[in-house]
Amino acid sequence: MENQEIGELKKHIKLQKLICKKYNSDFTSIDEKLFIGVSSNLELEPLNGLRHPKHGKMNGWYIWSGEWSDEDDFFIPLCLEHLIELKPKIAKYLGLDVGFRFLTDKKGYEDVWFDQNITELR
Repeated sequence: MENQEIGELKKHIKLQKLICKKYNSDFTSIDEKLFIGVSSNLELEPLNGLRHPKHGKMNGWYIWSGEWSDEDDFFIPLCLEHLIELKPKIAKYLGLDVGFRFLTDKKGYEDVWFDQNITELR
């Protein structure tokens, strides 16, 4: 890992810990080797995210824009690096613990909350 990448990683972790503190969440690091479920419509607003327990090759995060869909192909697996390239502003939320959700938009709206139901899904 190059110095610039290490610096970016430290910056993201610092912001993640601040968000966790702000919203009373434990900091839970993200396994960069696992995938994030991402909708193909990330250009829409608002941007939503929720963190399930990790399972298989998925790290538990699911990110989507616009309205939720129950279609089987709504989420595609994406690595952390590519997600941050597409949507760098959401990196600060990715340290939130299992059960947390976020909603944000380009105008600066931010809502973060804990949803117990997410922790109970199997």
